[in-house]
Amino acid sequence: MLTIGHSTQAIDQFIRLLHSHRVTALADVRSSPFSRHNPQFNRDSLRASLKDAGIKYVFLGKELGARSRDDHCYVGTKVSYARLAQTQLFQRGIQRLLDGAALHRIALMCAERDPVDCHRTILIGRELCAQGASVSHILADGQLEAQSDAIGRLVERLQLGGIDMFRSYSDAIDQAYAMQEDAIAFDRDAQIAQRDSTTKAST
Repeated sequence: MLTIGHSTQAIDQFIRLLHSHRVTALADVRSSPFSRHNPQFNRDSLRASLKDAGIKYVFLGKELGARSRDDHCYVGTKVSYARLAQTQLFQRGIQRLLDGAALHRIALMCAERDPVDCHRTILIGRELCAQGASVSHILADGQLEAQSDAIGRLVERLQLGGIDMFRSYSDAIDQAYAMQEDAIAFDRDAQIAQRDSTTKAST
C-alpha cells in the first residue's frame, strides 16, 4: 500500500509520480475532497484527470478522513485517533483498502507534502501496519519511504531518540505517534477560530 500528498503539484507531475510507482487506483482520504488553492485536486477534476491516465479513483474520506462527525471520536474539541480507529466506519474503510489491494496497486491521497505531517501516516498507515499491510510513502522527489522509516525520521525530528534502560525504542515510537497526533489532529475550536478570522478578513 502506498500513500501520496498532492501538495501544490501540477496534475501532470502528480500523475507521473503515480505512474512511476505503477499505481492503478487512488483512494482519496481527505475529509473534504476539495482544494481552494489547488483546484486541479478538486474531486471532479481529479477523477477526470485520473481516468484519462488509466487510474481508478475512489473517495474514502467519509470512512478514513481525519475530521470525524462522530462526537464519540472527540476528547474535548480534538479528534482522538485511537477512538476514530475503533469505529466501525473507519474499520470498514480499512477493510476496503485491504480487499482492494488484492486487485490494485493503491495509493492513499491526502493534501500534506510530508507524510509525517498527515493522518494518512499517523492514523491510517499505523492501522494498516497493525493489520499486517506493508505501507510506503511516495515523496515529492519520487522516492519511496517505508512507514517505519518515516516514523524513525519523526522520532529524530522530535528528538526522542535517547534510549536507556527505562525507555525502549518502541516507547519512543509510541511517544512520537502521540506527539504528532496532538500536533495535527483536527480541532473543532481551531476550525471555528480560523473560519471567524477568514470572515473578518473578507469584510
